[in-house]
Amino acid sequence: MGNREMEELIPLVNRLQDAFSALGQSCLLELPQIAVVGGQSAGKSSVLENFVGRDFLPRGSGIVTRRPLVLQLVTSKAEYAEFLHCKGRKFTDFDEVRHEIEAETDRVTGMNKGISPIPINLRVYSPHVLNLTLIDLPGITKVPVGDQPADIEHQIREMIMQFISRENCLILAVTPANTDLANSDALKLAKDVDPQGLRTIGVITKLDLMDEGTDARDILENKLLPLRRGYVGVVNRSQKDIDGKKDVKAAMLSERKFFLSHPAYRHIADRMGTPHLQKVLNQQLTNHIRDTLPTFRNKLQAQLLSIEHEVDAYKSFKPEDPTRKTKALLQMVQQFAVDFEKRIEGSGDQVDTLELSGGAKINRIFHERFPFEIVKMEFNEKELRREISYAIKNIHGIRTGLFTPDMAFEAIVKKQIVKLKGPSLKSVDLVMQELINTVKKCTRKLATFPRLCEETERIVANHIREREGKTKDQVLLLIDIQVSYINTNHEDFIGFANAQQRSSQVHKKNTIGNQVIRKGWLTISNIGIMKGGSKGYWFVLTAESLSWYKDDEIHLRSQREHGTDGGRFCSSCSLWSDDRRLEKAWLRGCGHNRLGALTTLCCNS
Repeated sequence: MGNREMEELIPLVNRLQDAFSALGQSCLLELPQIAVVGGQSAGKSSVLENFVGRDFLPRGSGIVTRRPLVLQLVTSKAEYAEFLHCKGRKFTDFDEVRHEIEAETDRVTGMNKGISPIPINLRVYSPHVLNLTLIDLPGITKVPVGDQPADIEHQIREMIMQFISRENCLILAVTPANTDLANSDALKLAKDVDPQGLRTIGVITKLDLMDEGTDARDILENKLLPLRRGYVGVVNRSQKDIDGKKDVKAAMLSERKFFLSHPAYRHIADRMGTPHLQKVLNQQLTNHIRDTLPTFRNKLQAQLLSIEHEVDAYKSFKPEDPTRKTKALLQMVQQFAVDFEKRIEGSGDQVDTLELSGGAKINRIFHERFPFEIVKMEFNEKELRREISYAIKNIHGIRTGLFTPDMAFEAIVKKQIVKLKGPSLKSVDLVMQELINTVKKCTRKLATFPRLCEETERIVANHIREREGKTKDQVLLLIDIQVSYINTNHEDFIGFANAQQRSSQVHKKNTIGNQVIRKGWLTISNIGIMKGGSKGYWFVLTAESLSWYKDDEIHLRSQREHGTDGGRFCSSCSLWSDDRRLEKAWLRGCGHNRLGALTTLCCNS
């Protein structure tokens, strides 16, 4: 590749950059570029102005650069500037360029010192510049000032990392010489993405402001913190020079004189200063483009082929073709059915890590909510004994009985079995509500077709409600079947004779089941969800979790990560190793939970 072609590489990338910016979207291809990184007041703006030879960048305290500035320098006989958002307008007064940058920044970010990743594209034509493209990024800050958001440091860091983490981006790390190099924010960020220092170019500013008797010779000779591309020292205008309108050309002469006269930098003066830095950046960016061009071209061709293939698929596309509309409709309905099935069966592509939903929620209704509803039913032992006594006496009539009549037993048992209808029907309602919620989540993909989304949701919800009635009838039928015939010969029926013996054996073998359900009070300190002291709750304790519910609420009260799905405490406490000790831990109250809150459980049973 000849020198002429080499000189055209940077303008070629500039045209690509403009094309992607004009499309209003960031390029999927990583364009070769140089990103300027540094802390506030590190001298980034002065370095860029020295390249151009004009004062054109906003200055002031705090964050001045609040949007990335893509600065394209183009060698030309005439001197003027152009903005991509102001096509056709040439700026010959560089004070107007500064005002336009400020106005365009405020237009997107507002007046509250906020930042935005949307870049401003500025192209400067001048006979005093070399072909070069630089991206000036906001200065690294630590403390928000004024109306800046509290996470301004995180926002700026994320924006900088978006640029410098790309393999095709060279990093121009600007560090003032009057600070410790080990504490350089720019070099620290560069090291995070370029640990070998292969893409980083160091720039040391404010060499003239170092304490007397000190110098940055070891740094500039690449001995202290070596970089593959080395360091270049520059001397910018001071604030006094800027306020006094000192010419950039005069400042460049002063810079040259400084390096030639300083004893520590005299031997490397030909490799220091703004003109040398500009030449180094031009050469390294050109070489970088040349090295990355084959890979860049392959990616571009691959994307082109992909787009051409997609275009071919739409060449014969007829929007008004009814068969195509029907096919698209069927595909969307089929996708809805697949999504609904995956949410119920638990084999979805995207797993929700914030809350239970779909099949998992239904599973919890069956295995936790339903047993809770059964245990929650009011049970008064004295009242039950009174009912048993009355049933026996009423059946015996005027006679005094010797044995407990079967009819009394059946009357009491049937009355208790009938009580299962309430919890069973309530569980059906909960499952139906969860199915409808799942339908609503699955129809979100149809949001671009509001009528189709509405009709799909209506039809499926109506079908679920139709099945609800039949399901409840079937549940009631099953309960009526249990009421109609009580099989006392069933192995689960222990009978009166061996009831006490069986109960003691069960207690000894610790076969009380894997759930402990009690009614009690809950007090949680340092958590604002429950105020006003202790409140009455029903608790379901298993080896895996602890959940609590209110008497008068269908929805669960949660102190887990999400706030609506039932409270759960981790089972890392060693007291929860088996069911017997589990119940003891319940009665005693365990203060271990993964939220770190102080928990007190007081059981009234």
